[in-house]
Amino acid sequence: MVNFTVLAGGYTSYIASYMFNSETNNLTYLNQYITGGNPSWIISHPTNKSILYAANENVPAGALQSFTVGPEGALTLVDTAYSGGSSPPYCGGLSTGQVAIVNYGSGTARVIPTTTDLLHFSINDSTIVTFPVPTTGTQGASEPHMVYQYGEELLIPDKGSDKIWRLGQNGSPGDFSVHGQIAQPIGSGPRHIQIYENQLYTIHELASTLTLQDFPAYPNSSTALISNVSTVPHYQPAGSSFAAAEVLIPLPTAEFPTPYIYTSNRNIGVQDPRGDTIAIFEKVDNQLVLRNQVYTGLNQIRGMMHGQQAGEGGDAYIVAAGFAGTAGVKVYKRTEGGANLEEVAVNTELPTRTSFVWLKQ
Repeated sequence: MVNFTVLAGGYTSYIASYMFNSETNNLTYLNQYITGGNPSWIISHPTNKSILYAANENVPAGALQSFTVGPEGALTLVDTAYSGGSSPPYCGGLSTGQVAIVNYGSGTARVIPTTTDLLHFSINDSTIVTFPVPTTGTQGASEPHMVYQYGEELLIPDKGSDKIWRLGQNGSPGDFSVHGQIAQPIGSGPRHIQIYENQLYTIHELASTLTLQDFPAYPNSSTALISNVSTVPHYQPAGSSFAAAEVLIPLPTAEFPTPYIYTSNRNIGVQDPRGDTIAIFEKVDNQLVLRNQVYTGLNQIRGMMHGQQAGEGGDAYIVAAGFAGTAGVKVYKRTEGGANLEEVAVNTELPTRTSFVWLKQ
């Protein structure tokens, strides 16, 4: 038997904790820990799972918070820093000991150094990067939505500019600037990305598409799209309106040798009674092929996360929740080698959640 702790952020003033028992398939609500307002995105430090970072998605001033993680996911707040703008939807710890955060409400980003304990922020050593106002597209403003470390670069998908910005460190920690960009289809709204085997997978919120391209070497502005597919289900209720949100690529294992791609659909219009779907794709001969549309009963799946981050045994599971509605948090087991999902646990004590971290107990 393996027990997992699942931490869950949301539009509240706390982070919730759950226990998932993989033998009995029970998801039990454990506790909640007070945070700043709206910790909509939470993420573990990349090498130290006893450290958690949270983005407080507040207007007009967002924040970055650090926590220590104890038994059963018990959180202790350590430090808080200004995010450098408004409405930060994402933060992430870097391999260098710095923490990056983006602000879609103000079109800015910030990389904040930490002290040797990785918990205390050194904001005086951090500059704020402001992205250009777009001259094309439909948003009329820069809306960065994620930060992804790849080698020495930071990649930031900008939904408003239809670009993925490439940031580099200028010298001292905290001093970053834009040194390139990867162009995306105009009006597509790139939101989140994954890179696997030096290929770039991008989920586009405005177009509800998943694209594949070779990762361009610096300073190339782009490479041709190899594949561009819709994520939305074939049946769309009258009045529906889709906005794709998340993309996951769990690494291959002996049990799951194929690196399937999982994307979340958000129907922000008239709901299908079966709820939103998780679309599962496979790359075949450099083309993205849809393998399944899994109806979840969830309303507006903004966040989902695979359990591989918890270590052995976790790679069999994905947790997801809706931004709206009352369906709560659900755990899915990967079946058919990962080409399908089966709902195995649900907890409705909290109606909505927006991001997750898996930990092994």
